[in-house]
Amino acid sequence: MLYFLIASYLLGSVSSAIIICRILGLPDPRTEGSKNPGATNVLRIGGKKVAAFVLIFDGLKGAMPILLAHYFGLSLFELTIILLSAFLGHVFPIYYGFKGGKGVATYLGGLIGLNFFVGLTFSIIWLIVAKVIKVSSIAALTATLLSPIYFYFITTHD
Repeated sequence: MLYFLIASYLLGSVSSAIIICRILGLPDPRTEGSKNPGATNVLRIGGKKVAAFVLIFDGLKGAMPILLAHYFGLSLFELTIILLSAFLGHVFPIYYGFKGGKGVATYLGGLIGLNFFVGLTFSIIWLIVAKVIKVSSIAALTATLLSPIYFYFITTHD
């Protein structure tokens, strides 16, 4: 379990926004736009295609540790702690002075790894709130705060 926690934190700490922008010769997202190294800011400075790559890679940072740990038979509780570790790695990355992104895509990827329908529900709630409120961070907070509730109702109970 400890290995999974450390590995998921270190993987979460890798900023795909910074790396992809550097590879493509775009400005560092920490110094442009909202100054946040995440997909939404990369959308502003690099466009839809670049932001889509960041979104996918950030999502994989959450999904990969969950899927691997699930393969090794870790419990649901352990899987959720591993997701938290990847999320914290993205938000507080060791490689970038503990200043990272908001962690929405990483959290979503982990939710999809835990339960596809929970991840889908998270996405739908995020989209609805973002459309109505027009503030991505409020939509993410709303969907995140509601995710344990719909996770409870969607999953089976032993």
